[in-house]
Amino acid sequence: MQRKVVVVEMSRAHRVVNLIGVPMPLVGLVAAIALLWNRMVGPLELAMLVGLYIPTALGVTLGYHRMFTHRAFESSRPFRAGVAIMGSMAVQGSVITWVADHRKHHAYTDVDGDPHSPHGHGPGIAGAIKGLWHAHVGWLFQTVGTAERERFAPDLIKDGMLRVVDKLFFLWVVAGFVFPFVLGWIIGGGLGTALTAVLWGGFVRVFLLHHITWSINSVCHFFGRRRFDVQDESRNVFWLAPLSMGEAWHHNHHAFPTSAFHGLRFWERLADPTGLLIALLEKLGVIWNVIRVSPAKQAARLLPTGAAASPRSADGAAA
Repeated sequence: MQRKVVVVEMSRAHRVVNLIGVPMPLVGLVAAIALLWNRMVGPLELAMLVGLYIPTALGVTLGYHRMFTHRAFESSRPFRAGVAIMGSMAVQGSVITWVADHRKHHAYTDVDGDPHSPHGHGPGIAGAIKGLWHAHVGWLFQTVGTAERERFAPDLIKDGMLRVVDKLFFLWVVAGFVFPFVLGWIIGGGLGTALTAVLWGGFVRVFLLHHITWSINSVCHFFGRRRFDVQDESRNVFWLAPLSMGEAWHHNHHAFPTSAFHGLRFWERLADPTGLLIALLEKLGVIWNVIRVSPAKQAARLLPTGAAASPRSADGAAA
């Protein structure tokens, strides 16, 4: 039985905002590189970049994704609010909109209705390039934010605290740029340092985080390895796992969506920073009811021996 796909058009205002917002981090990156001409990146720039990249990335991976979308664990209302705000500072959309889009992705993974699948965009190399572009960036001007919030995120809509965080999304975005500016001013004592701090802690940080996250949609549904019997094209991409806070164990995630841990093997768990943090927070009592997948369940879904590696042909089909 086919699932009914309800088509919702992306609003003109949303498209205009993305047309302005998506290229801005790239502009900031170019400016930051130009200002660093003839010298290496300094400790302030690196501290701002890493110090804000990690918490805002975790706001998306731990908060938006594993807690709010898949309910992989439970926590207190203050913790939920704080993580939702950190996720908002990643500038990837408000919490309820993000969750609705992602739940729709899981409902229609790599078939008609998926907001950002790289598949189904035509045959040959041209179709593959078009699909990868759509999954990585193009969907931000076509299908982002079109998932019906009432259908895909009714539980979040009922949460008054999350509705407030969601409504104040642009405030959190601005705060994500104001914070490094103020911190840079305090550390350096002047406008020049403040601007450098906001370039690296704001624009460069958002640029990197955007493209790492978008690579999960594109790269991790086209290249990589698989070992579970799932009806989609998700892949594990080991080199992307640490940068994405463990999200690039994406095939594992599609096999077991509610698992709080995307790295399932021992060495995968070491490259799943979000999972490591979840384990720590559980021990500290900050979160609870953490969902794990037993080895028996994993074994039951394994592909036949030799079917784990699936290099792709030019038309996007498994070779």
